[in-house]
Amino acid sequence: MPDAAAARAAAEEESAFSHPAVDPDSTAAYGDHPDQVIDFYAPRGERLPGEAPPLVVVLHGGAWRAPYDRRHITPFADFLARRGFAVANVEYRRGPASPAEGASIPAQGSAIGATGGPIAGRWPDTFDDVAAALDALPALVREALPQADPRRTVITGHSAGGHLALWAAARHVLPKDAPWRTDAPAALRGVVALAPIADFTVAEKLAVCDGAAAQLLGGAAKFAERLPYADPSLLLPSGIATTLVQGRADIVVPQAVAESYADAAAKSGEVVGLTLLEDIGHFPLIDPAADACAVVAEEIAQLAW
Repeated sequence: MPDAAAARAAAEEESAFSHPAVDPDSTAAYGDHPDQVIDFYAPRGERLPGEAPPLVVVLHGGAWRAPYDRRHITPFADFLARRGFAVANVEYRRGPASPAEGASIPAQGSAIGATGGPIAGRWPDTFDDVAAALDALPALVREALPQADPRRTVITGHSAGGHLALWAAARHVLPKDAPWRTDAPAALRGVVALAPIADFTVAEKLAVCDGAAAQLLGGAAKFAERLPYADPSLLLPSGIATTLVQGRADIVVPQAVAESYADAAAKSGEVVGLTLLEDIGHFPLIDPAADACAVVAEEIAQLAW
């Protein structure tokens, strides 16, 4: 059974990554670093007469690691644009390619980190970028996607991007000394988090992405200290409509991670939607060739419209 699950996961990943990257209609910078950019996709599909299209903000996954940039999710962004959404695909700084580029290997290092491979994320740069991108987005959207209705904005993200989507929507719940905290909730219709790394404690217990969550926070020595500033399951209730979409057959970010976030939300008095898809793994959620991707688009539409 483990071999069969791994084979299916590999086939799903191959399918998701088989689509050629789709160039955006325009790109705008929200900072000086090369990774501080947002790609914009104008809506391509039909929409109701007189209805301005909703805006979908996309945050890609890849365990916050450098090799995985926004290009791999551009087919998904294009898929949403062809469904009539205006799309903003956000890039952000991820981990250095190797410890030689300035990252220290965490004390509880993953198999990847321990062998000198990619480190997950940069503290605080990854969070700085997502906060700055969301703050800059309204002005950039007015320029790049004037046809979009920013009053109907939904944030979506996959895997590590799902974590960032949940975190971005909960900045007003951050500790008062957090540099990213906002005074009021973001003007969002909601969040659709796809197989998100939504509970860091559970993710670490399950060794999700080879300890990526601990690496993102700077390693074991900083994990507990930084957890309240980064873990979505501790930033509840957010007051933002939230839906999680999760494959039951996901062996990359298992179902238990999403369920733990939903349980934490319930304990805080907040209802979070949890859509569990049978016989679906990690990557079909962003694969335009997969039926699961259409389910994701419908979940976004339900919040946006």
